[in-house]
Amino acid sequence: MKKVYLVGAGPGDPELLTLKGRRLLEQADCILYDHLAGSELLDLAPAEAERIYVGKKKSDHAMSQQEICDLLVERGRQGLNVVRLKGGDPFIFGRGGEEAEALALAGLPFEVVPGVTSPLGIAAYTGVPLTHRDHTSVVTFITGHDVETIDWTKVGTSETLVIFMGLSNFDTIAQRVIAGGRAASTPAMAVRWGTRPDQEVVTGTLETLPLRIRERGLKPPATIIVGDVVSLRDKLSWYEKLPLFGQSIVVTRARDQAGTLSTRLRQLGAHVVELPTIAIQPAADYRPLDNAIAALPSYDWLIFTSANGVRCFLERLDASPADLRAIRGRICAIGPATRDALECFHIKVDVLAEQYVAEGLLRTLAAFDLAGSRILIARAAVARDVLPDELRRRGAYVDVCEAYRTVPPAELAGRVAAVLSARPDWITFTSSSTVENLMTALGPRAADALTGVQTASIGPITSDTLRKYKIPVSMQASVYTVPGLIDAILASAGAVSVPHPEERV
Repeated sequence: MKKVYLVGAGPGDPELLTLKGRRLLEQADCILYDHLAGSELLDLAPAEAERIYVGKKKSDHAMSQQEICDLLVERGRQGLNVVRLKGGDPFIFGRGGEEAEALALAGLPFEVVPGVTSPLGIAAYTGVPLTHRDHTSVVTFITGHDVETIDWTKVGTSETLVIFMGLSNFDTIAQRVIAGGRAASTPAMAVRWGTRPDQEVVTGTLETLPLRIRERGLKPPATIIVGDVVSLRDKLSWYEKLPLFGQSIVVTRARDQAGTLSTRLRQLGAHVVELPTIAIQPAADYRPLDNAIAALPSYDWLIFTSANGVRCFLERLDASPADLRAIRGRICAIGPATRDALECFHIKVDVLAEQYVAEGLLRTLAAFDLAGSRILIARAAVARDVLPDELRRRGAYVDVCEAYRTVPPAELAGRVAAVLSARPDWITFTSSSTVENLMTALGPRAADALTGVQTASIGPITSDTLRKYKIPVSMQASVYTVPGLIDAILASAGAVSVPHPEERV
């Protein structure tokens, strides 16, 4: 049954969305979202889902609350699955009650899905527990929008006071709370963008915090916490101690392959911006590969140089009359990600390159007499010919078949300027294609656009492509894998390498 769902998006970190919220987004026909709802969450919805920005940013409301309610009712009456995605929790200063009332009045079915409200996220990500046996057993949530409507002599004495939307009025609020009997020396803090990699925290006391907020130039949205528990921050803070906290890193891998790199960087505290510079498309002509698959029993070796090559080859094999039993030759992989892709299909790798480039694979294969051997290489349409040329020189019969092609995404040119204008700290490149396509999108201004941005290269071939465009290579991985790239970024940032799960692509 189609419904309207009021879904709490959480305080900022997209991983704090509930499982139910994720499922509903994946099934949504229409999403009405706030300024505070992260863009990563919108990507969970089907591509064809309608996305409507309704604002709710201070002094910049794309729609009034009444217009939002009317739109929810209108879309609900169309028989759609509607998700009203709200920052934090719908029923804690989120005006979800008003939206639920409008839906109930219209006789429309709806559900409310709670989210992590900002104070709970802030408490966890700043190391300030809202309750603590030795400090407080009472917490008061209050909005600071309208100072004059609140009796601060009563609420100000709460052991832990959480003030929503009170940043602009905090000078007055602090004065009223102190006048009501709260000690001026009471610890206090203001937090902007809590739980996000750009989380900003200003600490002080009831007396000093207003001035510190002004000195820092802190802007809304921010939440203020007053109480002795704030003094625990120095001891319990963990998020801002993550090795890449505060670093903004651009990931240029294809969208469906960015997950491993993006997720690990986020786990290390980085702000990750995904800017796919390549998209994987089918081969222009599958006949050569299909003919090779028909002759699989005749090949002595199958060489795979990427996980994409593995996937596309096996898709064509699956579409043919043959299956895995037709493979008679040895299996060779250029690196651990390619090996892992093969092993996902229960195909064991006989030979793995010592170094994860064509030259490394050739050195490994030097131990084998390849004269007279038939070798199949299923790879991208555009790739270096170092490997097949040298194998032929060694006497092998080599068939190179296009299994897929990489192309720039249609939206690349439009997104590049916006991403780089934010001046990220790092931009990562995991193949020459990611470099080539980005440079093409930037055009003659490529070097200027990347000025001041550190470049992280996965290996020497990618680095050579960067240098071809006069782009300095800030860092190159010593192990040519995604985990190796992450370790190199950590080292360049002066951080200690953190154990990570083996890369799976």
